[in-house]
Amino acid sequence: MKALMILGAIVGFLIGSGFGLAGNTAWPATLWRACAAALVGGILARWWSRVCLNNLRDSLNDRRTLRAAAPGDPKPNTKL
Repeated sequence: MKALMILGAIVGFLIGSGFGLAGNTAWPATLWRACAAALVGGILARWWSRVCLNNLRDSLNDRRTLRAAAPGDPKPNTKL
């Protein structure tokens, strides 16, 4: 999760600096906005990765309960 947060911060910084340079703003303002975008990008990436990991865990738990609920199945379904 730490790697995804760092990746989100890098992407946010690049987007913030790109928009700052495209808007022809001064370097201090561009750097400030890029840092703020890096913070927001990191936080959003952390939130998104938590949501994805929680959904993956829920999906795996659902599959385990489905397999446990059907013990009399003669042919196991291995493609789940």
